[in-house]
Amino acid sequence: MKLTEMREWLDKRDIHLTKSLGQNFLHDANQLERIVASAELTQADKILEIGPGLGPLTELLLQKAGEVLAIEKDGRLVKVLAERFGLVEKEGAPALSPAGEKTETAGPPGDPAHPDNLFLVHDDALEFLKREPRDWSEWKLVANLPYSVASPILVELAAGARAPKMIVATLQLEVAQRLMAQTDDDNYGILTLLVQLDFAPRGLFKIPPGCFFPSPDVDSACVILERRAQPLLPENLRASFVKIVKRAFSQRRKMMLKLLKQDWPKEKLEAAFAELKISPQERAEKLSLEQFIKITYLLTTSS
Repeated sequence: MKLTEMREWLDKRDIHLTKSLGQNFLHDANQLERIVASAELTQADKILEIGPGLGPLTELLLQKAGEVLAIEKDGRLVKVLAERFGLVEKEGAPALSPAGEKTETAGPPGDPAHPDNLFLVHDDALEFLKREPRDWSEWKLVANLPYSVASPILVELAAGARAPKMIVATLQLEVAQRLMAQTDDDNYGILTLLVQLDFAPRGLFKIPPGCFFPSPDVDSACVILERRAQPLLPENLRASFVKIVKRAFSQRRKMMLKLLKQDWPKEKLEAAFAELKISPQERAEKLSLEQFIKITYLLTTSS
């Protein structure tokens, strides 16, 4: 979908984009192809796309994947997508679906004019994910996420055994750097640890503002994250891990041990720090993911 086509669709529907919804649509063909290539798609893949907008990424996903479920908040854009891809609302169905059954004359798989593998939900994606905690473990998230809600969406989606097997997402550069950060980086913090507990960062590439319409005021990047083959922490300890991480980073300039005393006995904390050979004066950004995991074990499983 070229920039001229985007403008035509918006003018045709008299749609004025809303900055609060993060409506900056990626139109650069090279960057779109790069995102799709990073997801390593096959016809066996099921894709969750959040914030499809006018559908430039959706088109490519339909060609490569077996199924695409797109969630769009803006009702005006839902109507555009339904018109572009021939979707209809079927009684009792939770999503707009292909207009008819697949036929021999419907065109090749993934044909944008006759898609038979696209399902569209008109909803707030974050609310949808919270309301319907379904199993995404056989899915991949491939999306140009709305920047204003990208972090909470990732935290909601990327936790536990139900998380997608891969995440390929375009984000504000600052958020992308947090997801990829390592110990003692300036960007290392709560988001880093909550996502990296379940996902290993594989790569990042920047996308210039001029590749979007309208051009955003911030820099952007696409991150590639792959779900870990084996959980690093039992599910029953996840809540404790989250509590420890959030408290440890609640005041970055303060010593972690002092902050954790608000939730854990002093003696237990000092014993855990001593066992792991962590200085009582250490700040949270100096501790690795593995150390946070070990602290979780010691604080929650020892007597």
